Amino acid sequence: MRRWHMAVAAILAIWAGPGLAAPGASSPANPALFQYDGGQPLDVKERAVRQREGIAEHEITFASPKGGRVPAYLLVPNGKGPFAGIILMHGATGSRRSLLPGARLLCQAGAVCLLPNAPLRGERAEMGKPADDFSRPELMRDGLIQAVVELRRCVDVLLARPDVDPKRIGFYGSSLGGSLGGLLAGVEKRVAAHALGIASGNWVEAFQKSEHPLVRLARRTISKEQLAKATAVLAPLDPVHYVGRAAPAALLFQNGRADSTVPAECAQAYQDAGSQPKTCRWYDAGHELDIQAFQDRAAWFGATLGLGPVATPGSNRGLSH
Repeated sequence: MRRWHMAVAAILAIWAGPGLAAPGASSPANPALFQYDGGQPLDVKERAVRQREGIAEHEITFASPKGGRVPAYLLVPNGKGPFAGIILMHGATGSRRSLLPGARLLCQAGAVCLLPNAPLRGERAEMGKPADDFSRPELMRDGLIQAVVELRRCVDVLLARPDVDPKRIGFYGSSLGGSLGGLLAGVEKRVAAHALGIASGNWVEAFQKSEHPLVRLARRTISKEQLAKATAVLAPLDPVHYVGRAAPAALLFQNGRADSTVPAECAQAYQDAGSQPKTCRWYDAGHELDIQAFQDRAAWFGATLGLGPVATPGSNRGLSH
């Protein structure tokens, strides 16, 4: 059983593509799934703060509308602002720490960066509660809804700060985060720019098409009936149905030509579904994109959110995944 859960985590670290419903079938977006009471107190609490290289790095938690607390990093540039604000969401096997190196560079360029921990990931993991289990798709559905609601709450956290410009809010998501970003783009109109990395728009298709070894192994452990149920339950949350509603927000898609875990056809379908204005970039890289991808994304955020120059990173660690 543990081997199965590890396999599913690998699958959903990648996410997938264009849709698994029968030809001609459709599952329209349902933004009501992601509504919450925005009047609830944010209750932001600080655990610690560190000064480093021109930024203040805060460890915080805030109240989740779904219950419990969300741990996050909040990176704030020195100075008065107003600054852009960028939310960064990690992949399925990561945590709020995963994208810190790249976030620090964006912060030095003039962005308040917020890096939340997704439900049941990283330090929020709970024994006996796997985040990804196709045999219990209702739990997966609830977790995805919670993740998107908490991302919307991240927007609230940024907008509550007087040093953040409400017209310059951005999002970057990697893998799982990139798919969650497609959902967010369809329901959260306060975000002006969404960068979606190594992701695509369906929660089941990677299970069928990915060449990741653990995914191939896991395909042997689930029945056709279980897969059909998972498809039906998760289809209303397929990001491909939401990313086309992002306008007028700008979209950036970034994918690797050598990514065997997100097949090119799945990535392409997600890109095709996105609304205009959008930019689609492909790289000679796998699921871990290269430094050039980060530099392109930083320049795109510079153009869409008004960031200053971003320093060239010394390594690829923590930039894209």
